[in-house]
Amino acid sequence: MDALSEANGTFALTLLKKLGEDNLKNVFFSPISLSSALAMVFMGAEGNTAAQMSQALSLSKSSGGGGDVHQGFQNLLTEVNRTGTQYLLRTANRLFGEKSYDFLSSFKDSCRKFYQAEMEELDFSNATEESRTHINTWVAQKTEGKITDLLSPNSVDPMTKLVLVNAIYFKGNWDNQFDKEHTQERPFKVSKNVEKPVQMMFKKSTFKMTYVGEIFTQILVLPYVGKELNMIIMLPNENTDLETVEKELTYEKFIEWTRPDMMDEEEVEVFLPRFKLEENYDMEGVLRTLGMTDAFEEASADFSGMSSQRDLHLSKVVHKSFVEVNEEGTEAAAATAAIMLMRCIRITPRFCADHPFLFFIQHSKTSGLLFCGRFCSP
Repeated sequence: MDALSEANGTFALTLLKKLGEDNLKNVFFSPISLSSALAMVFMGAEGNTAAQMSQALSLSKSSGGGGDVHQGFQNLLTEVNRTGTQYLLRTANRLFGEKSYDFLSSFKDSCRKFYQAEMEELDFSNATEESRTHINTWVAQKTEGKITDLLSPNSVDPMTKLVLVNAIYFKGNWDNQFDKEHTQERPFKVSKNVEKPVQMMFKKSTFKMTYVGEIFTQILVLPYVGKELNMIIMLPNENTDLETVEKELTYEKFIEWTRPDMMDEEEVEVFLPRFKLEENYDMEGVLRTLGMTDAFEEASADFSGMSSQRDLHLSKVVHKSFVEVNEEGTEAAAATAAIMLMRCIRITPRFCADHPFLFFIQHSKTSGLLFCGRFCSP
């Protein structure tokens, strides 16, 4: 599973940089949702299509090829979806196939085995709109109503053969909650010349924190109840651009900088804005820039592991995500549909997130990055 966490982490940070190429944009997505949805597609890919997908998803980092990858996802999804935790986290996968189309039973069995994903047959040819609405309703149910219209009007048509959907929902309370009485309006510096008001939360307590001299950045760990999940916030100092931090960020460095033994446990004054983000991405362009091109081309896509008819290609990969951070904690949801067709010494350090920062929600045991985000404009 470590190799898979590394692959997913590498993919996550690559996407964070790609989705954030417009520097003033907020970013929020679930890499684990995207990679598990795409791994199901990968399971049915052969030849060059499979090689490109493996490269784009950084799965080449997981040794031993395909089988291990899917076994790894099975273990990871089982661990993440564990019941009896003090947070609520649910991922759900499902395949919606055109009922008149012949999908290999071996592919359907593997989806069920590794991804707990059932194949549901729909009539895209004759009941396109009903099929789309049905899929959206399923996603809304799985994300507690946070993600309502994953598939926009006209995103499926009578030619659609397969819609692959992954949804993830998270709600966690801080191990150490912020007191609402301390929240007050303060300016957030979007850039050197632009400020916007935010509701700034405040908490003075003991947290794990470190300072990375090479990127002039403070790193703070805010655990959720039960400490099985953490929010990790990377806050560059005021004279350092977020872009500089993103350029330096690799999965290896991320793991190194956030190692528990690299952190000091100390009393910190934490200022963190309350925020809510809803983002919507059409992933095709980004995946193409990562070298995954054949999957989208009718002439070159090879999904012979899904069907013996050589006419399947990916027509769309959409990802929609939601996060809310407040005094009690965090609520986050995301859904993916792939449619085929140095340390400073000071008295009580301050961690004041009143300018752009990166944040990650990480599963402690597996180091898996469940969500990644960049907050730069309220």
